[in-house]
Amino acid sequence: MQWANAIGPPGEEAAASATADQGSGQGGNLSLLRNHNASLVLDLLRKAGEDGISRPEIADYTGLTPQAVSKITARLRQAGLLAEAGRHPSTGGKPRTALRLEPSAAYAVGVQLDRDEMTALLLDLSGSRVATRAVSADLGAGPDVVTDQVADQVRALLAQSLGGGPGGRPARARVAGFPDVGEQTRARQEREGLVDPVDEGGESDEGAARVLGVGVAMPGPLDHRAGVPLRVTGYPEWDGYRLRDELAGRLGLPVALDKDTNAAALGILLQGESGSFAYVHLGTGIGAGLVLEGAVYRGVRTGAGEFGHQVVQLDGPSCACGKRGCLEALCLAAIARGDVAEAARVLAVGVTNLAELLDIDQVLLGGRAVAAAEAEFVRGVRAALRSRTRLMVAPAGGSAYRIAEGAAQLVLAPVFGRTEAPAGLRMH
Repeated sequence: MQWANAIGPPGEEAAASATADQGSGQGGNLSLLRNHNASLVLDLLRKAGEDGISRPEIADYTGLTPQAVSKITARLRQAGLLAEAGRHPSTGGKPRTALRLEPSAAYAVGVQLDRDEMTALLLDLSGSRVATRAVSADLGAGPDVVTDQVADQVRALLAQSLGGGPGGRPARARVAGFPDVGEQTRARQEREGLVDPVDEGGESDEGAARVLGVGVAMPGPLDHRAGVPLRVTGYPEWDGYRLRDELAGRLGLPVALDKDTNAAALGILLQGESGSFAYVHLGTGIGAGLVLEGAVYRGVRTGAGEFGHQVVQLDGPSCACGKRGCLEALCLAAIARGDVAEAARVLAVGVTNLAELLDIDQVLLGGRAVAAAEAEFVRGVRAALRSRTRLMVAPAGGSAYRIAEGAAQLVLAPVFGRTEAPAGLRMH
C-alpha cells in the first residue's frame, strides 16, 4: 500500500502507565491506554489519506488485537471521526472495508503573531488549510490591544469559513469525548471566571463547526507551560502577560501558546521529517526551532532556540536585547543595507555553532527574509559550512503560512498522539 512507507512511530506522546512499546508504534490493551490507542488509530488514518486503511491492517501496524481495533473504530465512527473509504483487495476471502479520517469532523485555528503582522488560519482534522486571514499588526500597540485584534481575527475567520456557533460564538468541539480535548482547561477557565459557563442544553453539534482550540505562535522568549510571553526583544510590556488565558477568555476556546520557531519545527516534523534538525527562521528577528531525536526540544523554560542572541562579535553593535554583537543585530543590519552575502555569512557562523553544539543532521532555512533571496542564503550558508561540517542545509520550503499551520498543529497533534498536549490543552 502507498501509505505503508509513511507510517512510523506514534511520536512523543507520553502515557505514564503505558506498558506498550511506543517506540515501535505498538499500543497496549490496558484500559488506561484507551486514549493512547485511539490516537494510534487516528494517526494511521491520518497518514493513510483518502485511500484509507482496513481494520486488519490497523491491527498489524499497532499491535492491537482485532477486537480492540473493532471497538476503537466503532467509537471513532460514532464520534464522526472516520468514515468508510471503499474496499481493499484481500489476499484471501472477501475484500476488506477501508476506513478513512473524516477531515470535517473537527478543526483547529492557528495564529502567527509577528512583530508587524498577524496571520490566522483554519486547519481541518487532516491538517489541510480551509481558510486564511492576514492583517497588519503591531506588537508595540500593547498586549490588550493586540489580544483584542487576535480575537477579532479568529472570530472573523470562523464566521467566514464555518459560520461560527450559537449566538455568533465558535462551537466548542468535544469530538464525542474521544479523545476529550480541552475540557479540563475549559473547566479551570470557568472556575477562574475567564470564560462564561456554557449551557450544554443549548449547544448542538448538528451543523455546527467543531473547533478544538486555538494555537498561537509568536516571537520568544516565552513560557509555553504558563502561556505567557517573557521579555520579547524590543517589547518589554509583554513580559508576564497572560496571553493564553486572556485570549481563551475572549474566545471561549482552549488556547495553546508557543514560540513561532517551535511551531514551525512541529509542523515540519509532522510532515514526515525525522531525526535531529533545526528550523532557522530569519524574518523580523532570528530564532531556531529544535527537533532532537524526533521530538521538539523547548528546554526547561522554553528558552531553547534563542539563536539570534548569541554574541558573535564582542565589540559589535548594540542589540535591542541589551547585548552587543548579537547575530540578529549583525544579520538584520546586513539585510537592511542589501548585503545578502554578508547576512548569509553571519548566519552561517551561528549555524556552525548550533551544529557543533548539538550534532544535528540538518538545518532548514525559512522566514520572509530567506524567502526573498532563498538561493543566495542557502548557497552562502552551505559555502561557509563546507570546510567545517557535513551538515545538510536546505530551504524549509512548504507553505508561506508554515508558522501559523504549526500553531494549529499545537492543537491537532495531541489528538493523533504526535506530541505532548500543551498545558492549555490537556487531555484526560
